[in-house]
Amino acid sequence: MTSTAGTGAGRSAARERDAHLVGLLRRSATGDQEAFAAFYDVVAPSAYGLARKIVRDADLAADVTQEALVDVWRSAERFDPDRGSVVGWVCSITHRRAVDLIRSTQSGRDREERAGVAGFERDRDDVTEAVESAEDRDRVTECLGTLTGLEYEAVTQAYYGGLTYRQVAERLGAKLATVKSRMRSALQRLQDCLGVGA
Repeated sequence: MTSTAGTGAGRSAARERDAHLVGLLRRSATGDQEAFAAFYDVVAPSAYGLARKIVRDADLAADVTQEALVDVWRSAERFDPDRGSVVGWVCSITHRRAVDLIRSTQSGRDREERAGVAGFERDRDDVTEAVESAEDRDRVTECLGTLTGLEYEAVTQAYYGGLTYRQVAERLGAKLATVKSRMRSALQRLQDCLGVGA
């Protein structure tokens, strides 16, 4: 009996909360900033929690939440309470924003990877030419000796193994960004040491 009463009270409270949010949303649709601020305070934690589960990064989740709630503000007049709860609607917009961010980020990484490989190939060709045309092969060994351990490993694995940035990072157990940075600095140092123009 107590659990049934508790469940009924819970449903009633949820309906009241949703009705309150619908009211705030309706006022927000007319440009009422105070109403939207109150609305934001209630729904933002749910939106942020969902965004955090999807994008896994606190700062990105905050960005997603902000963008989703701007979308909510802009489309407030289109909300239809017959189709679901306000929080559910906000979460569906947040989910869409989070998924869009993940797709966009992955697409950017893929483009960067392709561009990075092409750039690395050009730099590697410059160093290769210098090695092939260098009269003193000892100079190459000497120049390789100026590299740090990670730079040396990254360059030799990419140069001799024909590996991409990502493959080198996996082999070395290093972050992709770190490997890219070390390869760029290593190739620049080799170019300078061998007297090859950038």
